[in-house]
Amino acid sequence: MLVQGAVLLTVIVIYSVYLWYKRPHNAPPGPRGFPILGNLPYLQENAHKVLAKWSKTYGPLMLVRMGREEWLVINDFDTLQKAYLQQRTKFSGQPTSSIIHELSGGSLGILFADYGGLWSSQRKFSINTLRKFELGKRAMETEILNETSYLNEFIRSQNEQPFDIYDVINKATSNAMCHGIFGKRFDYDNPTFCKLLDLMGTFHKREIGESFQMATFYPALRHVPPFSSNCDTAAKAVQSMRDLVDKIATEHEKTYVKDHPRDLIDCFLENMKTGKDYFTHAQLLQLVTELFVAGSDTTPGTIMWCMHTLLNYPEAQGKLRKEIFDVIGSSGIVSWSHKPQLPYTNAFMEEVMRYHTLIPLPIRKVNEDVNILGYFVPKNTMVFPNLWAIHHDSTYFTEPEKFKPERFIDEKGNFVKSDHVIPFSIGSRQCLGEQLARMEVFFLLVSMVQKFEFLPDPEAKELPSEEGVPHTITFGTPPFKLIAREI
Repeated sequence: MLVQGAVLLTVIVIYSVYLWYKRPHNAPPGPRGFPILGNLPYLQENAHKVLAKWSKTYGPLMLVRMGREEWLVINDFDTLQKAYLQQRTKFSGQPTSSIIHELSGGSLGILFADYGGLWSSQRKFSINTLRKFELGKRAMETEILNETSYLNEFIRSQNEQPFDIYDVINKATSNAMCHGIFGKRFDYDNPTFCKLLDLMGTFHKREIGESFQMATFYPALRHVPPFSSNCDTAAKAVQSMRDLVDKIATEHEKTYVKDHPRDLIDCFLENMKTGKDYFTHAQLLQLVTELFVAGSDTTPGTIMWCMHTLLNYPEAQGKLRKEIFDVIGSSGIVSWSHKPQLPYTNAFMEEVMRYHTLIPLPIRKVNEDVNILGYFVPKNTMVFPNLWAIHHDSTYFTEPEKFKPERFIDEKGNFVKSDHVIPFSIGSRQCLGEQLARMEVFFLLVSMVQKFEFLPDPEAKELPSEEGVPHTITFGTPPFKLIAREI
């Protein structure tokens, strides 16, 4: 009996391993990893770099086993176009899980909403409304310029002593989003504003991001320490943000005037009162919370990489300042009309967004069965476009491992934008705040470099690392201090 049992167990183990390593029919190639865990042990940090390395073996389209799930990883621009542009509807889904359902208030909002009526309705509403109050409007230029004065005054108040600039950058960029959503800016010490930013900071903590990721891939971990406590912290932070938004929305309802909307909340209330589908109070709270988080996270992250780069590449800072002085002067007021006259400034920003890809692996989902590059990919497969790999592809960029703004300047000295730099992604889920983000980065960067010379903290043993600190979803700069010397 013992021998028979051992033989049976051996057969079961061998068959289980066979099933694990057996590839789905006509599936893209890719590594299978370990039984149960898949390739998770290899991808704990800098997953985008590991996946880019694997693509040299398996090709631009890979199916990577992660736990019990299959990831479709896209590592080059041409394949991404074939998926996200030529089959955009099929690649417009959003993965769901118990923790995502919890954080999205029951699959509400827009960031975590799956493809369908609610997502389509709310994305269209958000784009149109933000464009009305922010994007492409000269009034928005004025608002951002006003914010730069508060920002520069704070920097000036540091009296050329070392300080961490992240907090004030975060407040300055968040206020631009507040103008369109809440209809006003907040003082930097406003309790509600500070509380919102503090709660948002919860998701910058590495342990929170990792627990969220693991609970997404392995839903059972939502109830296993330490993942459970970290997920509880995230859920409480989101609920607290919704509560703060609820108070602001309640104030809006009291002062709302029909046909005279002041901001996004008023426009949403207008749709609620007419009974349009998907316009509910719960959706309002989730949508506003998500828009605030999205708009107040990626933009300061990009500007922080700009500041990080100014310290690591002082010669680039010198070129920026010379160009700004030549075009605007040392005391002139920057305008959006100056942008075409500042080729090196444009090239610098473009290279920062290429070199330091803030969101290297934005997650999506296949809505229905698809065929791509001759391979079959089943419905509900998770999709990870490796934007970092595209930004560091030698096919598109010579010496991609080097920081070279000059790569975007032609022989006549003009800035040439690259179609292969896509920090805001492409397709139907392309970031809806791209234009606002680009305006903020331009105005704040030019204004700060015009007024200050940024120098490393003399007490730091070395310059800030190039590697950054992994945060699961976004890759921000490591903490660092700098000195701002007024010019």
